[in-house]
Amino acid sequence: MKIGIIQQANVADVNKNKEQLKSNIREAAKQGAELIVLQELHNSLYFCQVEDTNIFDLAEPVPGPSTDEFGVLAKELGVVIVLSLFEKRAPGLYHNTAVVMEKDGTIAGKYRKMHIPDDPAYYEKFYFTPGDLGFQPIDTSLGKLGVLVCWDQWYPEAARLMAMAGADLLIYPTAIGWESTDTQDEKDRQLGAWVISQRGHAVANGLHVVSVNRTGYEPDPSGQTNGITFWGNSFVAGPQGEILWQGSNDKEEVRIVEIDLKRSEQVRRWWPFFRDRRIDAFGDITKRFRD
Repeated sequence: MKIGIIQQANVADVNKNKEQLKSNIREAAKQGAELIVLQELHNSLYFCQVEDTNIFDLAEPVPGPSTDEFGVLAKELGVVIVLSLFEKRAPGLYHNTAVVMEKDGTIAGKYRKMHIPDDPAYYEKFYFTPGDLGFQPIDTSLGKLGVLVCWDQWYPEAARLMAMAGADLLIYPTAIGWESTDTQDEKDRQLGAWVISQRGHAVANGLHVVSVNRTGYEPDPSGQTNGITFWGNSFVAGPQGEILWQGSNDKEEVRIVEIDLKRSEQVRRWWPFFRDRRIDAFGDITKRFRD
C-alpha cells in the first residue's frame, strides 16, 4: 500500500487551510498514494489553547461540508482519505472525530476520539465529549484501518483493542508540540517518548503505525502561554518498530511511504505475542488502579 503523509502548517483562515490540503492531496495522489492521512483538526488552527464558546461555531455535522468536499476529491482521485474533524453531533455535544472517505466519495466510517486531554494549552475537555464508538477498525477497499486520534496514541490498550478487532494498520492524526519555555533536553525527551510509545504499539501488535502531526508555530490567543510549536516528525513505523520514514521538525511535507501489509503476518509468526497473552490473568486491567 502506498500511503500519502501530509504534514502541514495551518493559518487562521479555514478556507486557505482547506485549499492547501486539497492541493497537497492532489500532489500525493499524483505521486501514487492510495491512502492519504491528514493531521488532527486539519481545517483550522489548533483552537484548544483557549476555552472560548465562540469556537464551537467551527464545528460541523458528519456528514457535512467537509465530508462533502473531501468526498468529491476522494472520488475524483480514486483515493482513500483519513480526515480529522470537529464534529457537531447536537447543540452542546461535540466530538473530535476522524472520518474515512472511501475512494468512491462515500463515508467508510468514523472514529470519535476516546481519550480527551485537559492540560495547559490543550483544553480539549472543554470542547470534546469522549468518543462512544469504541475501538473498531474502519473497513475500506484497502483494508481495515485502525484509526485513533492524538492523545489515544499514548495508550497501549487502545492500540491492542484495535489490533484485536482485526486492524491491518494503526493510524494516528495528531496535533502535538512544544511550549517554548521548555529546555531543549525536555523537548528532546517529549519527542522521544512520543515516537517510542507508538513504535512500541507497532511491535506489541505486529502492525504498521502511521502518525501524522502538524508543524509550525501557533500563538496562544490568551497570551497565558507562549503558544505551541508543533514538532512535526510525522512518521511511519513497521511491525517491528522500524522507522520507514520520519519527517522534519519544521517543514511542511507531502511524502509517499510504501508499506507491505503481508509483513505483519510474518512478524506475528516470529513474535507470537497474541498466542502468549495471559488473558486469564488480565481482569484487573479494567480497574482504574490496584490499591
